[in-house]
Amino acid sequence: MTKILVVFGATGQQGSSIVNFVLNDPELSQEYRIRAITRDPDSEKAQQLKEKVEVVKAEWTDRASIEAALTGVHTVFIVTTFSPVNDYEWQYGTATTTADIAVEKGAKYIIFSTLTNVKKISGGKYSRVVPFDVKAEAEEYIRGLPIKSAFVSLGSFMENFAQQPFVSPRPAGDGTWVLERHTSAETRFPLVDAVGDTGKFVGAILAEPDKYEGMTFHAATALYDLEEIAAIIAKHTGRTVVFKQISAEEWAKTVPWATEVFLEGFSFMDEYGYFGPGSEDLVSWAVKNARGKLTTFEEYLEAHPLKLIGSE
Repeated sequence: MTKILVVFGATGQQGSSIVNFVLNDPELSQEYRIRAITRDPDSEKAQQLKEKVEVVKAEWTDRASIEAALTGVHTVFIVTTFSPVNDYEWQYGTATTTADIAVEKGAKYIIFSTLTNVKKISGGKYSRVVPFDVKAEAEEYIRGLPIKSAFVSLGSFMENFAQQPFVSPRPAGDGTWVLERHTSAETRFPLVDAVGDTGKFVGAILAEPDKYEGMTFHAATALYDLEEIAAIIAKHTGRTVVFKQISAEEWAKTVPWATEVFLEGFSFMDEYGYFGPGSEDLVSWAVKNARGKLTTFEEYLEAHPLKLIGSE
């Protein structure tokens, strides 16, 4: 008898990765039946999902919809999304409400997409990285529930270089491109192909839930410093790309939204590491335990060529 696996955010980067991975894994596809949750079942992505799995509309502000979505479920993957208004209340409410209902409905296992508690690790020095801290606090709440759980904490998405142009190299005006940050060149980013590889980390948990109960996959292929990132982008675009450290004030002018989050978040990474102390070992463990070979940044750019700002 197959187990129902509920995947929230099934049309998003993390959720879609999990759905596709499970469907294409010979063992997991036999063990789990997917119920894909989305706020908009009429979207193009949701319509495509309907050809493969059960698609259900639900959102945490409608408790009845969550209760219906979690009826008869065995395992629940929960991911929260950033909100520009009342982000803490939105994300914490999403995670805790969904987790509470999962317990009430008799679910056996929760997998939660978490992040680093920046404020706690930094002793309050960096207190404005709310999108990270709220997920960490929701993780702590879930750990206290009477249900088995495991966690995945994703690194910096490789997709961001195309989706968020302000983190990508910019033209210097002399035929070169500059990757600018207010941090040192040694700041190391744990990069992950969110769409291609999230399922490989979550898939490991799904395959051996008892083995990974209470554990966190710090999900990334490897850590790359900023000069390495610039060099890899240069190689795959055929352009001259260099890293340049600028002041926090200068870099803030290039960030179109959540400026303080990015400024403090990157400063935290420079000082403590993305996942905090021991980030290198945490990523190494996740790589060894992932269910399948992970995508390097070089391989990602080969499959998804990056168009630099100002290039033809």
